[in-house]
This record gives sequence, structure tokens and C-alpha cells, in this order.
Amino acid sequence: MIKEVEIKVIPAKVFDETFTRQEALNRAGIKDGSDVIVQLQRRSIDARGKQVYYLLRFKIFIKEEPSPYQAHHLRYKNVSNAKRVVIVGAGPAGYWAALELIELGYKPIVLDRGKDVRERRRDLKAIQQDGVVNPHSNYCFGEGGAGTYSDGKLYTRSHKRGSIIKVLEQLVDHGANPEILVEAHPHIGSNKLPGIIAAMRETILSFGGEVHFNTWVTDFATQSNEINAVVCANGDRFEASAFVLATGHSARDIFYLLHQKNILIEAKPFALGLRIEHAQNYIDQLQYSQKEREENLPAASYKAVCQVADKGVFSFCMCPGGLIVPAATAPGEIVVNGMSLSRRDSPFANSGFVTSIELDELQKHGYSGVFGALDFQQKVEQNMFGAGDGSQKAPAQRVDDFVNGKTSSTLPTTSYILGLFSAPLQELLPSFVSKRLRNGIVEINKKMKGYLTADAIVVGTESRTSSPIRIPRGDQNLMHPQMDGLFPCGEGAGYAGGILSAAMDGQNVAQAIDRYLKN
Repeated sequence: MIKEVEIKVIPAKVFDETFTRQEALNRAGIKDGSDVIVQLQRRSIDARGKQVYYLLRFKIFIKEEPSPYQAHHLRYKNVSNAKRVVIVGAGPAGYWAALELIELGYKPIVLDRGKDVRERRRDLKAIQQDGVVNPHSNYCFGEGGAGTYSDGKLYTRSHKRGSIIKVLEQLVDHGANPEILVEAHPHIGSNKLPGIIAAMRETILSFGGEVHFNTWVTDFATQSNEINAVVCANGDRFEASAFVLATGHSARDIFYLLHQKNILIEAKPFALGLRIEHAQNYIDQLQYSQKEREENLPAASYKAVCQVADKGVFSFCMCPGGLIVPAATAPGEIVVNGMSLSRRDSPFANSGFVTSIELDELQKHGYSGVFGALDFQQKVEQNMFGAGDGSQKAPAQRVDDFVNGKTSSTLPTTSYILGLFSAPLQELLPSFVSKRLRNGIVEINKKMKGYLTADAIVVGTESRTSSPIRIPRGDQNLMHPQMDGLFPCGEGAGYAGGILSAAMDGQNVAQAIDRYLKN
């Protein structure tokens, strides 16, 4: 027999396994637990009252054994001589597609314009310390994709998209802390995720797959309505039975190439705004209603959302105990993102604070056609850069000054290593965007008293929340409607928004390829 129970405990007791086991047995009405197995399934925080609690959900196995766990890759077979599938992009969509293809009996050949996670660090150091942007290796491009160095958050609402638990288990198989299997809002940390991504690569290679770095796709070889090969800048040509496009939300050159080849792409709504940064202990006080964070409570996070003029304004990619980092993919633009290390022990908390950008309002402001949203995104990023001194210093403003339309005379300390300069962000942003963001902060402050404070800052610009382009595909076969054998995938194709959803999309695309090749 299996029973499921949920208990509520104070933070000081949450990791006392003897105590929580007994509480679970008591809740289940079991007096003698000597031959009973109690297994934690889910851990979450309830901070709605004055006292913060942990909610723990358990499965209790009575005269029954839990199913033994077997690592997923132990079921793989060598695919060295199997049908080939080229995957363009080594982010979560690409790597999980590769793992799924191996499981299904196909040979994945992964191509990435950037470098492996170890070599990529040097380019991140160059942009962090010197403001030098390598257009092929940066916070967005390279092994693991944008998520590798932006906290490794593993939360999604897209539970119907695929097997979340399989993605999490595969991360654990490759070195992630098993705690991610029980945390309601798991994360790995930007210091831990690179090693896990490298281990995934080794799995792909050990079972006969290929991974090629510094391999920038510059052309598609097509015949009639079918893709036959991809051609790379170094002259390499890769032929295969199917092709996955998993290039991420910032590979603008791929969008231009598709358009040039008359392969259908579409403009897509996205979100754009700023990154907002508070002191972490201040967010702790707002969220936990405590002057000092209790033992065993993590750095507090938040989610903020409201409607302004029938458009969404919301927080995005919230990084408790985190850092703001430069995420430009080309010289002449300022883009910022957030990341946290596994301990989330920075004294700062940051989050994207963005608003929905719809195609109809872009048209009203002169941005139309298939590249209208992308052009708008790029223009804002270039405006932010143009306001500075030609470096990767970012424009910033105190939050109250931004709301009131005033340039800040001083700026507080920040986690952004390259430094900030005071600028009128309400003028650097298009007026309809800045107006919504300013009103949004006021609205959020009504729900989260103190969110609007002179001690917090906004930094420009948070513009890579998602792709401004969609590469269309069929609802069932997931293949491009014009091009047989071409499977758009992940964030860059407009079908995902984070590590988990991109990974699940990769799995789904691999399964669609299996159906396609078996027909």
C-alpha cells in the first residue's frame, strides 16, 4: 500500500529527517513505522502568513518497495552507424534532442557556433572585465546556450509539453544535486551547470554522437521542398536524414538566412524592458516579513505581474542572491541578463521587469514586416549603447526617479561588474514601453509594498526574454510546413521559454523525427 501525505513544518525543522519522518507517519495514522519507507516527493515554501512554513509532501510505502531507479543513459545503445540527424545549436533544446535521438536509435550530430563550456568562460571573462563582445561566444552563444550562465532555473508552467521529471532525472544522472527532484522551484546555479552540460556532451559522444564547436552554419542546401545539408563558415558540409534548428533566441543571422532562402518565418510578439535590482535582504523582508531571514530559508524570490492598458507587465527570470551580467551578442548594443550561483549568496536580488510587445502596436510605430519585432528589439539595444561611452557600462536609474521621469543624481552599488552610468531610461526606451513599465512598478508596489524604492535601480535593457521571430511548424509533425526534414525547435524557433521547456521541446522534436523517418 502507498499513502501520500503533506505536512507543514517550520524552517528550523525542515532538514531534520527523523522529525519529518515521524510527522509524516503521524499524519498517515501509522503507529509502527519500523518496516515503512517514507520518501520525500516535494518541498515548497508557504510565506503567506507571518510565520513562514515549509510544505513537505511524502509517499509512504507500507509493505511495499519503491521502484528502483535506473539512469536513463544505461538504456542507450551505440548509434555510430545509425541514421544521422544534424542539430544546429548545443543549448538545452539541442542537447536534449540529441539524448532523445540516441535513445530512439539515431546518430545526433550537434553543431554550435560557440565554444565548449570551458573555453566559453574566457569570452565571458572578456566581456565582464573588458567589455569585449565575441559575436560567436558569449552569454547567449556556446555550449549549453543562454541558460548555462543565467542561473540554471528549472521551473516551468508547461507541464503538458513533455516529461519534466525525465529532464530533471537526466540532469541528476549527469551530476546535478538530487534535491532538484523535490524542490518546487529547483535551480542548479551558473557555477554548477557547466560541469553537468559537459557531462551530457560526453554521454552523447560515448554513444556514437558527434558535437562540433566553432561550427557556424551559414547556408542550407535545399532541393525542391527538402533540406539536404547544412554548410558552415569553415567549409564543412553536413548531410543527414533530418535537421533540427535549435539556435536560441538571439541567432539573428539564422533568421536572415532562412528569409533569404525563402523559408517561411514570422514576426512574433515578445517582451522587453529593464532589469530591476534590490538588496537581497530587503526582498527577504518583503517576502518573509522578517527582519533577518530564518535559518534554512533560501534567499527570497518573487513573481510580479499586473495589467497596464490591457498589456502585461511582469517580472522575468528572477535571480535571488544574483548578479546582473552583460548579455550582448554583438558590438554596439547593451543587453543585460541575470544569473545566480548555486548558493545564491550575493547581497543583490535582480529580475527582468518587462512588458509585452505586440505586433499591432509595433506597426503603429513603424515596425512592420517579418523583421519588425527584431528591428525594434535591436534599435532599443543600440539606443542604450549609444547613450554611453562606447563600453559595456549600462544605463541605470533609481526606481523612484524612473517612475517620476527624473535622471538620478547618484546610483547605489550594484552587482553589475562593468559599472553603470546615470541615464534617463524613460527617454531611451520607446515612450509606450517606458510608460507601461513606470505604471507597472506603481501597480506592483500596491501588492508588494516597498517594491518602489529609491534604494533599488533599473538597468537597461532586458530585451532577450524570447525570440521576436517564430519559425513555423506543424501542430502534429513539428516539421516546417514548407521544408521536409527541417524541424524548428526551442526558444529560437518560438516554442519554448527556459531550460525545462526548451529541453522538453527537444525531446518532442526528436520523437517527431522518429515518426517522420519511419514513415
